Amino acid sequence: MQPGFTYLETGKYPEAKSFFESILKDYPENKTARLCYGRAIGLGGNSEKAKQLFLDLLEDHPDDFEVKLNYGESLLWNQNFIDAKPYFRQLIEADPNSFPALLSYANTLSNLKEYEDALLYVDKALDLSPGNANALNSKKYMYLGFAYQKQQAQQYDEAESLLKENLKLFNNDKDTLLNLANLYLIADRKKDAKAVYHLLGENPENKLIALNGLALVSHLDGKEKEALKISTEAFDQLGSTTAQELVKATTERYIQALIWNKKYKPAEELIDGLRQEKPNENWVLALRATLNIYKSNFKNSLSDYNNILRNDSTSFDGNLGKANTLKALGRFKEAYISAENTLSYYTNQKDAKKFIKELNSGFTPFIESKTLYSFDNGDNEAYAIQNNINFPLSTKFKILANYNYRTTSNKVTDAKATSNDFSLGLNYMFLPQITFKGIAGLTSVDTNTDAFTNLLTDISVNIRSFKLQVLDVGYQRKTENFNAALLERELIQNSYYLNYNLSTNFKLGWFTQYIFTSQSDDNTRNLFFTSLYYNFLSDPSLKAGINYQHIAFKDQVPVIYFSPKRFNVVEVFVDLLKNQNSKWMYSLNAAAGLQFIEDNEAQNTFRFQGKLGHTFSNRFMANIYGQYSDIASTTAAGFNYTELGIQLRWYLFKKPVFR
Repeated sequence: MQPGFTYLETGKYPEAKSFFESILKDYPENKTARLCYGRAIGLGGNSEKAKQLFLDLLEDHPDDFEVKLNYGESLLWNQNFIDAKPYFRQLIEADPNSFPALLSYANTLSNLKEYEDALLYVDKALDLSPGNANALNSKKYMYLGFAYQKQQAQQYDEAESLLKENLKLFNNDKDTLLNLANLYLIADRKKDAKAVYHLLGENPENKLIALNGLALVSHLDGKEKEALKISTEAFDQLGSTTAQELVKATTERYIQALIWNKKYKPAEELIDGLRQEKPNENWVLALRATLNIYKSNFKNSLSDYNNILRNDSTSFDGNLGKANTLKALGRFKEAYISAENTLSYYTNQKDAKKFIKELNSGFTPFIESKTLYSFDNGDNEAYAIQNNINFPLSTKFKILANYNYRTTSNKVTDAKATSNDFSLGLNYMFLPQITFKGIAGLTSVDTNTDAFTNLLTDISVNIRSFKLQVLDVGYQRKTENFNAALLERELIQNSYYLNYNLSTNFKLGWFTQYIFTSQSDDNTRNLFFTSLYYNFLSDPSLKAGINYQHIAFKDQVPVIYFSPKRFNVVEVFVDLLKNQNSKWMYSLNAAAGLQFIEDNEAQNTFRFQGKLGHTFSNRFMANIYGQYSDIASTTAAGFNYTELGIQLRWYLFKKPVFR
């Protein structure tokens, strides 16, 4: 029977099956031939039939330990680990020194994710057979499984210790290093991940894998150009002898790096080429979906993710990618469902949990409070407290409430005024890309000369129906409260406004605003503002550009308030904002230029605003800010305004009330 044994040992199971089948024709009761035939059948894929063959053998040889071992192994082939556990336990009690029983029991425990006990028993097996390749291989994967279990529970230090212990046994093992690098990425330890990929790359066979990992680290670190450089190096090394899995992984990373760097045309050409060869493979569909997200073609992206899920309903890219796309389309309820589907397949997956957390934060009720102090060179001072409540009742409907208190005075004229504003409103998304906001309330004003109450209104529609475009159309009624002198005049403003923002896929942006205001003193104002800007960085966000503003009043009443017939400003500006993936946030905005009042000579103008904030917990954040502006004035001395303040935000609950 030696040829048959050789077939089994070398994995030639069909040949082993045929060999022992012929033996059994002449010797149908031969125990060894029956055992080997059962093993050939089971290892060849028909585990259920093998299990029955071993049951038949057990009836004929009820006390044979070797037959019992093979029946137990058939339970493992059938993934019947729950029954296998007590079965092998009995075999070990019968023979504590049986290497096969100890190893099979350890593997059973490992499959049941009882890794501590599994490691204990695989060590007992290794004590009986030191250096046994099968036992060592099992031990390696037990460590990997145990580390992954700890990682899923976000016990990153324990997972790291297990992987490092594995590396002591299996020096520079590729699987262990890859798991360790992935752990560091999940734990946001990018420097450590980078070091592991460099170590992995010291082996020439793993060079491409290491470069792909290093490109990802650079991307996560916000270094997109470096990511593309590394990925290009890997892509250029692909050849006819490169393993297909590596070709796929490296091509995928290279296309991703092109997309991260907004090099959409070469990325699209490569994807189109892959689509001709592999029209329905999920990884190719995922690349095209990612490209469409970056280009804001969300409907096309959604179609690709739906195709991915038709191919594989458990796909991580499909489920979470679809969630992100639905969020971008304003279909928040469906986005929740897709993210939760991801977690149903990938328990405690960090990105899916983070997505739901961020989605929740957008719908969790909060109170925002701002306290400020302002002064100007016209001897006006003001103190104000502004409080806003945002209370979502669903993904479509929010209740809004606002209370503002402001007191202003002038130490030269002794003018003083206090205003109290209270308003209630709603925000309703009646279509995924169209949102209505309506606010109404009262302002109560008390000055040295009078006291009065007026109506406040703010009604607007936000439209995002067109790709990369946002349009706001609205009406606002308010009482001008900049200083006490204006409040004494009870100057009511009715403003009709339009805001339009256009983004592009090539970093340029354009914002335009037009406001027509009619006032209770029969004066009117036209205000036009436009800004052309370029986005240099995404994280932190850095943009710069040119602003132009034009203001024209029908009547000129300069003694009462600044009201030129013609006013023009041209300025350059820089805007820096950091608030992603960090407990600290900051923003800086500065602009400088020239202003032209009527036919007067040009005047310099400058403004600046800075903000520094900190997130103290998931439910509380605060920031301090300051701003200065050297703005329009008809006087030679000019006019400057300074404001200092603190802003606080409290989330009232841990998550949305409707969840």
